Amino acid sequence: MSTTSQTTSLPVPDRADRLRAAFLAAGFTADGLLDRLGAPAYAALARSETVPALRATRGTGPLDSLVRLFLLQRSVPLEQAKAALPLDEALADGWLVRDGDGAAETVRATVDVRPYGGPQGQDWYIVSDLGCAVGGAGGAGGRGEGVVLGVGGASTTLAGLTVRTPVASALDVGTGSGIQALHAAQHATRVTATDLNPRALVFTRLTLALSDAPEAELHTGSLYEPVGARTYDLIVSNPPFVISPGARLTYRDGGMSGDDLCRTLVQQAGERLNEGGYAQFLANWEHVEGEDWKERVRSWVPRGCDAWIIQREFQDVTQYAELWLRDAGDHRALPEEYAARYEEWLDAFEARRTRAIGFGWITLRKAAAERPSIVVEEWPHPVEQPLGDTVVAHFARQDYLRRRDDAALLADRFVLAPEVVQEQVGRPGAEDPEHVILRQNRGMRRATRVDTVGAGFAGVCDGSLTAGRILDAIAQLMGEDPVVLRDRTPQAIRLLVEEGFLTPVDEPADPAASA
Repeated sequence: MSTTSQTTSLPVPDRADRLRAAFLAAGFTADGLLDRLGAPAYAALARSETVPALRATRGTGPLDSLVRLFLLQRSVPLEQAKAALPLDEALADGWLVRDGDGAAETVRATVDVRPYGGPQGQDWYIVSDLGCAVGGAGGAGGRGEGVVLGVGGASTTLAGLTVRTPVASALDVGTGSGIQALHAAQHATRVTATDLNPRALVFTRLTLALSDAPEAELHTGSLYEPVGARTYDLIVSNPPFVISPGARLTYRDGGMSGDDLCRTLVQQAGERLNEGGYAQFLANWEHVEGEDWKERVRSWVPRGCDAWIIQREFQDVTQYAELWLRDAGDHRALPEEYAARYEEWLDAFEARRTRAIGFGWITLRKAAAERPSIVVEEWPHPVEQPLGDTVVAHFARQDYLRRRDDAALLADRFVLAPEVVQEQVGRPGAEDPEHVILRQNRGMRRATRVDTVGAGFAGVCDGSLTAGRILDAIAQLMGEDPVVLRDRTPQAIRLLVEEGFLTPVDEPADPAASA
């Protein structure tokens, strides 16, 4: 988007319901786009490529006109636009502007509007700056430091991760175009959204209004400053996590040294969470020479909180610098200018002894536990979104395991998770497998290697027998001492429970009675 388009007055949401009605009537929805454009052109839009969609919308019908106006940012003849939406209101409220005059008069959009399907099939719309939802593979560079982006992979990732249990209050820190606030409005009585960029709050208001969602309480400011000491049941943030040598672009650069912005966001979340509440973030963190990255991020977890931290990927500093230099459009600058920028990034990393940057997910849960559960792991493998229920189940399992010593664990009954399958690995024709793999087909899609006892134990867990009695039966079949087997197996059972392969059926009041 050009600087001029950023300084143009943004639309007002007062009559967004009329515009929404026109969109729905024309089929300007996520499903309608797929039907009209076809799968290849629709998929190309997700890659920020517009040419196939332009070819597919050469007609003059209302849907073609709306796609070209609001999604592809092309001018449309006045009469075509009039047939697709309440033109006078759209012009008066600032959604469109006129170009030309007479028979050649056209209209064009002032903002990007992307249809977005909600989790229960809702027809939603995300409003952002022109060219920031689709429009080529050049990133957001050159569009000004106050640019407000539309839907991206990070946005949808966080939306899928977020716990969706009904809550009284939710806070979206760094709301941008408002996608997280929109999701939260479906299950939170009160939603508060903040952003350092005042323009972002205007876009959030437009997104909520056009999606027929409840209004949010909007505040300008950095991190938690706008909300003071208020507390919430849910906090979400897709922050400006890029670790850069400056703060050129508000939407991505934190403006603090290294990973301090993400650290501050996480550390200060604890005192703003209600008991049992969740805080969920996307974040970058530094891999510093001579330091374990897991311990670095673990140190961010505030007192009184459990945490689940997952590193999804990492890049060395050269790859990382190149990625974000391209995002800013610096690769299109003069060679000497690009080289100077690149040197600036590498100098900053060298000064901090940073060798790589990790990207991942951080979830906190406020829990008054004597021994907090802090799990930090690396998981670069495919997962199945949405994962909100998986997150809830993870912390529930941590609670369960904290309450169980080995004797209590053996007194409980378990069932194998329904999505788990077994794989046997070995040479073709061999009588016995070399090892056995248990694999989940949903959620985190974990896989774990188990021995003969572990495979046999998991295979008969149907909730009818206690773990101890199953081990006794296995010991008898294998000719092993049951006492020895009971002593050495609980840790393996704990791992299977912790990773979601086994689910406890109940918690007997007197564990010893049923062992």
